[in-house]
Amino acid sequence: MGSAVATQEPSLAPLSGDSGTQPVGRNNNGSSTTSKVEALRQVLERHQHERHLVLLQDFPDPDALSSAWAYQLIAQQYDLQCDIVYAGTLSHQENIALVKLTGLPAQRLPVQTAKSKDLSGYKGYVLVDNQGTTSQLLSLVLEAGLPLISVIDHHSLQGELKPEFADIRPNVRATATILTQYLQTGLLVLDSSVGQHVKCATALMHGLRSDTSSLMQAQEEDFQAAGFLSRFYDYQLLKAVLQTNRSKRVMDVIERSLKNRIVQNNFSIAGVGYLRYDDRDAIPQAADFLVTEENVHTAVVYGIVHDEDEELEVVIGSLRTTKLTLDPDEFLKEAFGQDNQGRFFGGGRSGAGGFEIPMGFLSGSNEISAYAKMKWEVFDAQIKQKLQRLVNPQDSPIQTE
Repeated sequence: MGSAVATQEPSLAPLSGDSGTQPVGRNNNGSSTTSKVEALRQVLERHQHERHLVLLQDFPDPDALSSAWAYQLIAQQYDLQCDIVYAGTLSHQENIALVKLTGLPAQRLPVQTAKSKDLSGYKGYVLVDNQGTTSQLLSLVLEAGLPLISVIDHHSLQGELKPEFADIRPNVRATATILTQYLQTGLLVLDSSVGQHVKCATALMHGLRSDTSSLMQAQEEDFQAAGFLSRFYDYQLLKAVLQTNRSKRVMDVIERSLKNRIVQNNFSIAGVGYLRYDDRDAIPQAADFLVTEENVHTAVVYGIVHDEDEELEVVIGSLRTTKLTLDPDEFLKEAFGQDNQGRFFGGGRSGAGGFEIPMGFLSGSNEISAYAKMKWEVFDAQIKQKLQRLVNPQDSPIQTE
């Protein structure tokens, strides 16, 4: 697996809502949403009969998957074909169940496969629930010269982009909320008798729930979106997705996080060592578990994820918090900073965040157990030190045995 931080960026320009006329973040009322929808409609009309790539983050979550599907169905109304792709894998059991049970049309496109893929048939690309910084495919579409058509996301601004259409709303808890608003305004008229519409509405409800902690962190717009979806989604289908069991490997990682955790100032911090590429989603699940401990308001879990095919490694971590005054986006950006091209290694949203740090030259070559152990100890100590500066700035860096 390559670095989750892309090596290139789209052409730089102030990010705007519709061709530079409306700044990001002014979407809290109906009139703003209506103007966004009209701007998107115009973009879709301009690109009728084309084929576009919809890029998701390498490890897409329910919010990304469902939002991309909704975008794809909307685009079909304009005879515009969209292929939803991601470079990584689906390792969280709920994500796997969501795709299998709904038939959600997302395709894995590994980097090596993408390098040999002819992209000349595509006339542009779209970013949904990300801004390109967490997709290994971004550099490839840029090399192919594809223009950026749309960016739709609810995360904080990660950089300056120049899309034809942008709708970035950090104040909204889920990208699924934004796409549901598009449906509410009639970009696609949902029909309960159409199976694909019901399944997409179910996926959007799952995406909305997952990014709002089962609506406990939902804002007014999120509740309104959920109310609209309640008329179309399949409760039994959603229940089946949510009732999938944790795998043994996930339970093993949770056990490791419990064994290795340290708790200081109501922060629980745990390094879980090496993980296989396919088990990456065990890290956020372990963080979800640790934050439920008594007297803990924030949990950070991290490990080295190894991709045997690519012989590459990346440090991946997740943060979960119940502390209202802690901003995961600000916390992780301050803790881990930026790379030499100005891109942050971490970021987040309300209640949750994540970080990915490439290991570069030190990747791979773990056949010698003593070397692998030494490498882990160095990264483990460094990450703890960076977190300790914020968790308990008066104390010395956390010592490891």
